[in-house]
Amino acid sequence: MHGRPRKPSKPEDEVASAAKASKLRSLQSQFLHFHHNHIYEKESIEVSAKLLEMNPEYYTAWNFRKLAVDHLLAQPLADPPSILNEELRVAESALRQNFKSYGAWHHRKWVLSKGHSPVDLELRLLDKFQKADPRNFHAWNYRRYVAALKNIAEEDELKYTTNMIEKNFSNYSAWHSRSILLSNLLKRKAKGFYPKEKILADEFELVHQAIFTDPDDQSGWFYHLWLLEQTVKEESPWLSSSWPASGSTVSPMHTADGNTLLLVLYFSQPVRGVNSSSVIVTTELAESKALTWRPLPLNNSDGARSWVALLKFPSLQSDDSTAHPVEVNLGYSAEIVSLGGSPLSNDFQTKFVVRFQQPDIQHVEEQEPIMWEDSNFKKDEMNFEESDLIPSFNQLQINKDQEGVASKWKVDILNDEVLLFRELLSAMDCKIGKLTLAKLLMALDTMFFESSGSKSYKMVYVEEVLGLYSELMKMDPPHFHYYKEQHSLALLEQITSSKDRLLRYCWCYKNSGTNDRSAVWVRLNNQSLSQIGCIERLLWVQNLDLSHNELGSLEGLEALQLIERINLSNNKLKGFTSLAPLRHLKLLKVLNISNNKIGQHTIDTTRYLCPSPLSNDWKSHPSSVHDPQLLKYFDAFLIFRDLTLTQLNISGNPVREPDFACFIRKVIPTLKWLE
Repeated sequence: MHGRPRKPSKPEDEVASAAKASKLRSLQSQFLHFHHNHIYEKESIEVSAKLLEMNPEYYTAWNFRKLAVDHLLAQPLADPPSILNEELRVAESALRQNFKSYGAWHHRKWVLSKGHSPVDLELRLLDKFQKADPRNFHAWNYRRYVAALKNIAEEDELKYTTNMIEKNFSNYSAWHSRSILLSNLLKRKAKGFYPKEKILADEFELVHQAIFTDPDDQSGWFYHLWLLEQTVKEESPWLSSSWPASGSTVSPMHTADGNTLLLVLYFSQPVRGVNSSSVIVTTELAESKALTWRPLPLNNSDGARSWVALLKFPSLQSDDSTAHPVEVNLGYSAEIVSLGGSPLSNDFQTKFVVRFQQPDIQHVEEQEPIMWEDSNFKKDEMNFEESDLIPSFNQLQINKDQEGVASKWKVDILNDEVLLFRELLSAMDCKIGKLTLAKLLMALDTMFFESSGSKSYKMVYVEEVLGLYSELMKMDPPHFHYYKEQHSLALLEQITSSKDRLLRYCWCYKNSGTNDRSAVWVRLNNQSLSQIGCIERLLWVQNLDLSHNELGSLEGLEALQLIERINLSNNKLKGFTSLAPLRHLKLLKVLNISNNKIGQHTIDTTRYLCPSPLSNDWKSHPSSVHDPQLLKYFDAFLIFRDLTLTQLNISGNPVREPDFACFIRKVIPTLKWLE
């Protein structure tokens, strides 16, 4: 058990342990013989029962008993209640040996699912186990399962959690069960659980008792963080931003297929149902009726925060300088919903203008490689403030406009909580108290920022939040990386909170013109970032420098569809799979991933850590089986095969095999400069 010191074993204990191990090996040998030969007779079933009494964690034995039960139930004279009651007895016996046995609890659920066993006995059994250990999360999970089978009202189960919590504020499992039950009751607006603000206010009062009774116990603190999430989150998604920005003037790209324009929609949470019928694009020129919207990133889910489509215009005369208005409307149909099924908060509309440029001046290829040193960037002769190269935030950011201002009840709750925890922290130095205060302050800043449409509100708490996370990184080294990520997100909130702030990070590359948006280089290098955020405010960016940070993941970059040049050097990218979001940046020409850790490990562990890892579908690449080089660098192949890079810097990574450069040139035939 946690926190209990081990006692040195006595000689007699070692003898008993050896005898038990010998008996266990003998039973296991007999059991495996029966299992491999599919023998489901009385002797084999008894052997499995004895084995599980000695070792309840032997999951193969539980699976054997399931097969045996199905075999016995299929017999002509089978007695289902008798057969299944015996299974309940074996499971109970195993639980008395170890009431935290996953296999025993799962087997008991499986038996009940057969529908021949009385459920009333289960609650009495649970009472015994929960008296022995009130915090046993297995018992709590099983209790919710049994309550659903018996159609016990969730309101009654919520009262049960109240009783258990009042007996012991440190009952984390009771708090967790309470959060599940309360979520369901609030979602369906059950009688007595609406309006939401009244229920949450009462819950805050309850959890305050736990926190101030024993501030060192984390159970109440975690429930408080959950309550904070319920307070600030919106059930319905809204359109956070889009590209082209509303009110902007843009030019389509000239390609072999004609003139095309990227459309990007970025929502407050993952949504599905974005298609040509749910998003109405109106323009006199383009073919907009059959637009294909695709989610980014493409994975097994049909939902995403960012969606992209390609609007195609017919070829026009080169001297056509007419302004062609385009209008995008969504929310008028109920097709766009969150992954939880909630529809858009309201209707959204963006309008922008398209002007055509001559193909020969629209895009100029680099005549020399891009050099990312500071000396190659300047701020003089740039007047971003007066130009429209950077979309103003009231154009790019789309106010959700649900209530005009932040909900008063939410602000009142958050302000009360801030005052309360400031008082607590003035009396004691508490890590989780500082974390809670940081989240409260950040929630207030974000709420006011969004409700103002980013036009008038200046984030006033973000500096304090950054300071709190800096303190936590020093106070609590085991959770350093979590605090670091939260610090990064708060810093990006500050940097992108207004046009004036973001201008401090905007530069011009040497000898480049100032006549289009590609002249703006956003340099977020040397910011000690370990997480990427605020993507919705950077949809317009074409040149981005994220070098000399601490990024281990690029999640979110896939939404920056206009990116042409990006510097990711001197970060902590550990493998090619961590570059997966770059696959979706079809305009990317210049990529610097030098001085990372790519190739450091033979097995790329990033695929197991990233939220959307690459899928190595060998069947779709049968040639890889016969191509040793492709087999060796398959992850790199999946990243670079669809990109048309002209410049790539991968120096300073552990990938140093002589044949790698040759392989890359073969995969990316458009490369001019490879370092």
